[in-house]
Amino acid sequence: MRTTSLGLHRQDTPQNAAARQVHVPVGGSNLSNALAHMQRIGNARTPEELWSLLLAALEEYGFDRVNYGATRANRDGSIGDIQDAVFLSNHPRNVMSDYLDMGFYMRTPMFRWVMHNTGACSWAWAENERRAGRLSPEELAAQDMARRAGMTAGYSISFTDPSPRSRAAMGLSAKAGVTQDEVDALWADKGSEIMAICQMMHLRMRGMPFPVQRRPLSPRQREALEWVAEGKTTQDIAIIMGISPAMVEKHLRLAREALDVETTAHAVAKAALFNHLFAGDQVPLPREAERG
Repeated sequence: MRTTSLGLHRQDTPQNAAARQVHVPVGGSNLSNALAHMQRIGNARTPEELWSLLLAALEEYGFDRVNYGATRANRDGSIGDIQDAVFLSNHPRNVMSDYLDMGFYMRTPMFRWVMHNTGACSWAWAENERRAGRLSPEELAAQDMARRAGMTAGYSISFTDPSPRSRAAMGLSAKAGVTQDEVDALWADKGSEIMAICQMMHLRMRGMPFPVQRRPLSPRQREALEWVAEGKTTQDIAIIMGISPAMVEKHLRLAREALDVETTAHAVAKAALFNHLFAGDQVPLPREAERG
């Protein structure tokens, strides 16, 4: 597994003493600033822009490192095929490679919490579970790894979704030197604003082409699937696209392979689930298509 390669991973920079303090927006009322952030997030056009706006908003509240994960294949406590999930992070890659790429995040106590709850949870909960002896050996090891990665104080959010197959969560890490008690005090005062901003980002992401881990469809593969979704036959699609029926079948076969499905009907359903059909140029191109 890897974090997404849409340019959404931002490296940390050294923090000075002032930047390590938990702070809230300044300039005008705090609520008006929160609403301004929500408006900008609501108007974002791409996942890249959306992620950048979220990071800027959360940094004003003292959270400078964020993880976001989402799946539309949740079943029985599993997030499904990891290639069909979204993972966005601005933690340093050298620190997070094992934690994210090797799947250690799935063994943390906060992952267990977000898979069975909705809302926001202080990381103090995980520390209380540890002191009470309720963490498994795997959870203890993953928690220790998270600490070494600098995730010592923060909050986790599990989003409510109307679909039982969808699950999304976010981890907010406070700046270095900030204690969990300070974060909890901030959340008591500003948690509703932070939640509203994060929920706006999540809702906006749900309407965008899902930046999943697997290789995206090529424009021609996507176009062929779109015409299938419109009810066109192979012969119809060949005439519309100006290619042979055999080439249409090739595009559909490659689309099935890219989406890891057996049938074209399943490919249409899966691509639609990811908002990859009729999305214009918002869907990321495969690397070879970008070069060509």
